[in-house]
Amino acid sequence: MTAGFFSPLPPARSGVADYSAALLAELRRHGRVEVAPKRSDAALYHLGNNGLHASVYQRAIANPGVVVLHDAVLNHFFLGQLSEAAYVDEFVYNYGEWNRALGRELWRARAGSAADERYFRYPMLKRVAERARAVVVHNPAAAASVKEHADGARVVEIPHLFAPPQLPDEAAVLRYRASLGVPPGTFLFGVFGYLRESKRVAAVMESFARVHAEMPGAGLLIAGQFVSSDLERAVSPQLEAPGIWRLPYLNESEFWLAARAVDACINLRYPTAGESSGITVRMMGIGKPVLLSEGLETAPFPEGACVRIATGLAERDSLHHHMILLTSMAEVARTIGLRGAGHIAEHHRVEQIGQRFWDLLCENSI
Repeated sequence: MTAGFFSPLPPARSGVADYSAALLAELRRHGRVEVAPKRSDAALYHLGNNGLHASVYQRAIANPGVVVLHDAVLNHFFLGQLSEAAYVDEFVYNYGEWNRALGRELWRARAGSAADERYFRYPMLKRVAERARAVVVHNPAAAASVKEHADGARVVEIPHLFAPPQLPDEAAVLRYRASLGVPPGTFLFGVFGYLRESKRVAAVMESFARVHAEMPGAGLLIAGQFVSSDLERAVSPQLEAPGIWRLPYLNESEFWLAARAVDACINLRYPTAGESSGITVRMMGIGKPVLLSEGLETAPFPEGACVRIATGLAERDSLHHHMILLTSMAEVARTIGLRGAGHIAEHHRVEQIGQRFWDLLCENSI
């Protein structure tokens, strides 16, 4: 069997690209896998909520195969790819003619789509779910969303993979912290990845300011590229506050250096796109405690293996409380990190995930 593999790959700056590179290498241990071939016996399409996936989406509709939904919301993808008329028609295809006016309203208000909950409430998954031979998702929230759009779709939940990296040694980590100017003994929180409204960056910095006022030994590293220029302008003054260090987009080697250098990771999502975060799995995999938003997306992680933060009005108080807890009780942080690493090792190993994907492709070969 020859499997076709359709996805953005490095050097594309995308979590999906990094994921796909690791999965591709593992699948090739099982059999022949070609990237974007004209013909194949089975096809694996990786879809996310941005323009990098435009050609993959078109191919998945034209030549059905196994679809991996890295984001269980494609609304923003369509906003970037379609004209107003085509977007409204696609909205109607998903939600009925009686919602045509709502589709038109969402198109015309699209400038605020990054933070407006309505765009996450209408994922627009029906067409791709109906066409696919099988839809792979990483968590129960995404599975439920697919079923809501296409009850007859075959939905397969496969956890997000973890490929253990070659980690820098302790001496290199200490040198890295010193090069950033982080004082010895600082309990350093880290926020990584593309910085958009849904990552709750403003709420994180507001909560950190309270924490730092009470415990000056706490620090916060913000590492990544701002997707929203409006958000970047809004939080720029806070980035100059005491105890905050700012880094741009990190390549793979520096990411792992920074990942080891922090004591805990904050990786919130609200509104959520039904995604399972690669950053969460990576950080948990190397034994770092991760603070993440409470919800169905994070339900598979057991209690005690992560720190769940309430969403909505309770978010800032919940975040403040748990940041104080971790900063003041380092042993608690280490214990959570170890439990998280154990869970990832048991359920997210790349070898285990690769086998499940290969078996699914074999079942859906032509």
